[in-house]
Amino acid sequence: MRSTRLSPPSLRRSVLAAAVVALTAAWCAAAQLSQSYYASTCPNVETLVRGAVTQKLQETFNAAPGTLRLFFHDCFVRGCDASVLLSGPDDEHSAGADTTLSPDALDLITRAKAAVDSDPQCANKVSCADILALAARDVVSQTGGPNYPVELGRLDGKVGTRAVVKHNLPGAGFDLDQLNKLFAANGLTQTDMIALSGGHTIGVTHCDKFVRRLYPFKGGRGAGGGPPMNLYFLRQMRQTCPLNYSPSAFAMLDAVSPRKFDNGYYQTLQQMKGLLASDQVLFADRRSRATVNYFAANQTAFFDAFVAAMAKLGRVGVKTGSDGEIRRVCTKVN
Repeated sequence: MRSTRLSPPSLRRSVLAAAVVALTAAWCAAAQLSQSYYASTCPNVETLVRGAVTQKLQETFNAAPGTLRLFFHDCFVRGCDASVLLSGPDDEHSAGADTTLSPDALDLITRAKAAVDSDPQCANKVSCADILALAARDVVSQTGGPNYPVELGRLDGKVGTRAVVKHNLPGAGFDLDQLNKLFAANGLTQTDMIALSGGHTIGVTHCDKFVRRLYPFKGGRGAGGGPPMNLYFLRQMRQTCPLNYSPSAFAMLDAVSPRKFDNGYYQTLQQMKGLLASDQVLFADRRSRATVNYFAANQTAFFDAFVAAMAKLGRVGVKTGSDGEIRRVCTKVN
């Protein structure tokens, strides 16, 4: 059979056409989102979700950073479709960084779903993806951050595969170029990336994610390698994470005000106390330092940028039509 080979101009037109189709589909999916999406079908959805969030946070603060991280991981892997919630041997939260997703956050979403479905007017009408988006907003506002409107109308995905997790989430050792490349693939700018990283103001991380910044290891960049760290803080963190650290040992990512959603994260970076290399690089790299300094000095500017970036993040990979559904149980497809 005679092969068909496109000439360079034809190839460029073909690639461009494919890109236009993909962008059009993404735009159409995002266009279905609306702050009043459930106005007639479940007018109390925000109150119901907020109540579940409030109750869970009264039990444990851990649900706050866990839920925000859950939303981010969901949107960056297959889009904001609650695929991260699916429970099975080949699903997302059995792979890579998703294996450390917070059980408290998962429980919060389960409770919020139950609260919404307990309202006869709302039963089986609100997607798990939208519940997660609302819960992410509520944990931010209930820990001191901005209370912002959330676009709704996402459908739940029907597929979750562990194979795609590793290459779609930022690594703890990413440099600025790697971060920008990954975020740009999701339609997010460097400013968006720095603002979303500010969610670490209430974040935690386990020792295995930053221990190589504390000690010299053979064959790797040990203490003193990568972005610089405050020496006193380094010694303090060695007490938190000794060489024989427990797998459950952790530290807060914001050294200034770890249990409050504010701009303390950026001040932490200015003080060279960023635990993750991918956090500290935002201040170490001159291309992003000015934004870190701006957010550190102006909390309102950070909040405004965070809200704008969360809106853009919430539009990533939205499912429509036969590509999605409204799950009866968030952990399994219908």
